[in-house]
Amino acid sequence: MGLLGILVGLGLLVWLAYRGWSVLLLAPAGAMVAAAFAGEPLLAHWTETFMGAGARFVAQFFPIFLLGALFGKLMEDSGAVTAIAEAMTARLGTRRAVLAVVLAGAIVTYGGVSLFVAYFVLGPMAMALFQAADIPRRLMPAAILVGSSTFTMSALPGTPAIPNTIPMPFFGTTPFAAPGLGIIASGIMLGIGLWWLQRAEAAARRRGEGFGEARPGAADAAAEDALVRERAVTAREFDPAEIHHGSQAERSPPALLAFLPLLVVVLVNLLMSFAVLPALDTDFLEEPRWGGATLSSVGGVWAVSTALLAGIAALLLTSGRRIPALRASVDAGANAAVLPVISVASLVGFGAVVAAMPAFEAVRDWVLGIGGGPLVSLAVATNLLAALTGSASGGLTIALDALGPTYMAIAAEQGIDPGLLHRIAVIGAGTLDILPHNGAVITLLAVCGCTHKESYLDIVVVGIVSSLVSLAAVILLGSVAGSF
Repeated sequence: MGLLGILVGLGLLVWLAYRGWSVLLLAPAGAMVAAAFAGEPLLAHWTETFMGAGARFVAQFFPIFLLGALFGKLMEDSGAVTAIAEAMTARLGTRRAVLAVVLAGAIVTYGGVSLFVAYFVLGPMAMALFQAADIPRRLMPAAILVGSSTFTMSALPGTPAIPNTIPMPFFGTTPFAAPGLGIIASGIMLGIGLWWLQRAEAAARRRGEGFGEARPGAADAAAEDALVRERAVTAREFDPAEIHHGSQAERSPPALLAFLPLLVVVLVNLLMSFAVLPALDTDFLEEPRWGGATLSSVGGVWAVSTALLAGIAALLLTSGRRIPALRASVDAGANAAVLPVISVASLVGFGAVVAAMPAFEAVRDWVLGIGGGPLVSLAVATNLLAALTGSASGGLTIALDALGPTYMAIAAEQGIDPGLLHRIAVIGAGTLDILPHNGAVITLLAVCGCTHKESYLDIVVVGIVSSLVSLAAVILLGSVAGSF
């Protein structure tokens, strides 16, 4: 009955979340269903297990959610994201419209801009560019996704994306875990994505298929869509409802000023991870008041948080005066982080209750018994949970909460570098999460004015297939050569 309860609770969570019900209610309800089937005390699991796990997630990761959302909002309202998109358009022109969209998305998201902020800026840019180049509108979501939601989310070393920060406390790693493997995986994702898009564009031109019907205002409509919002907030760190709060600059800054805060984020992240934090005397963390924290458990979060703070400071110094209503923009950025972090924390709480069920031992044994060794089983676990929850962040945290210590013990026993576990876990979580019910996919389609029928096949190839190929390559290379 316990295993049946886990399946029923998970099924209700997935089904009702896809229909637009709030995960804030569904997650505890699903957890209580699982506990009831197992004959476990319901209120104790709700207030202690569920809330305890959710509170720990918020305590660990809210600084990154908060600063990431704030940085993204300020970059948008200062006109910096628009300036970068315009610079890529001017540089590459309509002849290379697809490449311009891909590179613009990659630059802004690797520099720390929230995924959804990038969507709402790149959507109108891609609409104008694709229309001028007479490229089918249905290819817009895949082009935006390649640059913003694949390798810069899960593979490129140092990315401040939320999924890349989640394994750090579990494995004692930095955002730059397994950098060589991450670069190889990034090249595979980017290469497959560009190849498929160029192939699709060429095939469309041979058929005489042009841009099609323009759908102006799609991005504005998506920002106001309550159903999009409910599905989006578990996907990344920005609440789409805050997109139009605050005021945007009338004139964009020069391209060099727009790029500067992104460069600051990358450089400070690098310095904090490899120079500043390792040189600090952190013996004070051993004191009881710090709860047994170690540098390895908090260093990654400290590095990313400091990098985002430095990026915000650089932005305010160079372009802050361009923001028409700074306080409103700051408030919108801060508010945009709250619902996403609580929504993901609710998924984490659900996972904690499931992991506490006696029947979960059978699930754990099944996962660890998957053929191919611990690297393969870790990839399968993160893939499945991200797919079921429709959230790379939620699925990854549930998997690592339940299995992270076990994989660390296996790594110590078999001599596996934790950095390799980190990179495989993140790439795995960023693969099958791109299923039709994923909040980022739904938001992206709405922003582009496209449907699943029109655009989802291209999303599957550039998002899922490319990530699966890169994941297989990392597992193979990691098994043969270890982490590098």
